[in-house]
Amino acid sequence: MNRIRVVLVEDHDLTRVGLRAALGQFSDIDILGEAENGEKGLDMLTAYKPDVALVDIGLPDIDGIELVTRFREAQGEESRKTKVVMLTMHDSEKAVLAAFSAGADSYCTKEIGTEDLAQAIRETSDGNAWIDPAIARIVLGQVAPQAAPAGMVTTEKTVSIKAVEPEFEQIIDSYPLTERELEILENIVQGCSNAQIAGRLFITVGTVKTHVRNILNKLGANDRTQAAVRALRAGLIN
Repeated sequence: MNRIRVVLVEDHDLTRVGLRAALGQFSDIDILGEAENGEKGLDMLTAYKPDVALVDIGLPDIDGIELVTRFREAQGEESRKTKVVMLTMHDSEKAVLAAFSAGADSYCTKEIGTEDLAQAIRETSDGNAWIDPAIARIVLGQVAPQAAPAGMVTTEKTVSIKAVEPEFEQIIDSYPLTERELEILENIVQGCSNAQIAGRLFITVGTVKTHVRNILNKLGANDRTQAAVRALRAGLIN
């Protein structure tokens, strides 16, 4: 069994010790080291190149967003081998989007349970974006299905979004998402794996993969994380 190599970057001593103890009970997770501030965390990520970095957004010197930004810029494409789970008390849309824009792969609040955090680390290590459901609900705005928001034009088979940011508007106008693709996109935003999506929607994993590929193509996204960020920013929800 391949163990997931993790580095913790958290300034609060008790929280950091608690995270290490909690994750230490899982046989597939190996804590390589821990840092109490951003500068040390950046050095540790550069030296260890872990599979997953668990980073607090509110660090005392450089914050978690700046840490991830510097790491991604300094290491370039090589840095993508290290996935980043941003851990924070913040649950605002602005904080979530800033974290993903910096290059974070997943986003969890500190209220997350130990089992869920371990699962978030596993999913993130596998290349899936994990977004805490509480955060997803806040960012997606709990749009009522019976009332389409202003600027959203719905049809029976496809959904087109108007008045979104220019970088997405042309793509979405040219290649509107089907209702099934929107269902799968919402599950991606919530951090679900292909297997979980298949179980929720009662379809095969192969079918999910096909839809995911189509979603990435239509959104001009390189991966699931980028697709999730664009979905959040554009308001893509049925």
